[in-house]
Amino acid sequence: MPTKTPTPKKPRPSAGLLERLAAGPVICAEGYLFEFERRGYLQAGAFVPEVVLEHPDLVEGLHRDFVHAGSDVVEAFTYYAHRAKLKIVGREKDLARINRNALAIARKVARSTGTLLAGDICNTSIWGPDDAASQRQARKIFDEQIGWAVDAGVDFIVGETYSFGGEALLALEAIKRSGTPAVMTLAVPREGRMRDGWTVSEACKRLQGAGADVIGLNCARGPATMLPLLREVRAAVTGHVAALPVPYRTTPEEPTFQSLNDPRGASPDGRSFPTALDPLLCSRYEIGQFGRAAFDLGVRYLGVCCGAGPHHIRSLAEALGRKPAASRYSPDMSKHILFGSDKRLRQDNLEYGRRNY
Repeated sequence: MPTKTPTPKKPRPSAGLLERLAAGPVICAEGYLFEFERRGYLQAGAFVPEVVLEHPDLVEGLHRDFVHAGSDVVEAFTYYAHRAKLKIVGREKDLARINRNALAIARKVARSTGTLLAGDICNTSIWGPDDAASQRQARKIFDEQIGWAVDAGVDFIVGETYSFGGEALLALEAIKRSGTPAVMTLAVPREGRMRDGWTVSEACKRLQGAGADVIGLNCARGPATMLPLLREVRAAVTGHVAALPVPYRTTPEEPTFQSLNDPRGASPDGRSFPTALDPLLCSRYEIGQFGRAAFDLGVRYLGVCCGAGPHHIRSLAEALGRKPAASRYSPDMSKHILFGSDKRLRQDNLEYGRRNY
């Protein structure tokens, strides 16, 4: 395994996912749900990406912000844009339109920036391990969304946030039928096993055996509690590994962001997740440290999930030896009026800063 920060390479604009992974790490920004909820364009709870239809310009803008910060992938904002979730908010009739619009927006940004275009499918919220009817419904959900992604000409498809190993396998089977590369990521629950009882290693081995091109973890766990599981994943599979944590300070006692508590915080139901997590957010530097540690474990597909902002992606990119366009504005405290070192600054201000802050 490599033990140093990689020398950044610029892949050919036409290079596909596997070719880029062979050349070096690939960065994928996620986290659109939380970012648009914070901005006031998406409802927490349902978390359905209605913003794709109502404010497509904002979706395009966030895609461009993440690319500016260093993302190599534009992932279509189709997370939870499936039949089961749209039915909950009374917009099932918009199913095709929301998927096609999200893919068109993402395609526009990807093709204009030389980045990869990814389709996205996710946990269905209806799948049950012993419920054949729910599994048939889930298969239909996957096939519908994958069909629209293939029509849009995606470079690969992400299947993400599965807490049931069986559902992940069903999703992978659907992706493989489409002929596109598959990135499969699991959201490991608090107890450290998949909800159908499989160990993380077992789930990843099964996904590898079923043909996943990239296998790993996303969402649920922050950097501190995802890293130990990544060691298990890396030991279990021989292919490329993915890691996209949430940017929250999870602990062994509270290993998922759903389980985090803030004794000094306030929320209507006393639970920090999902709208009172702000005091528990990782700094950009913690995300950079995670990126280096994960790369040293052999992880090549890296990103940040729910809660991520462009500053987290920039820090991750810089930790991997890159200088994205946004690095022009990376912090330079030497110019600060109270804490700087630039000789053009007033000395009395610097002394005041050292003395009083």
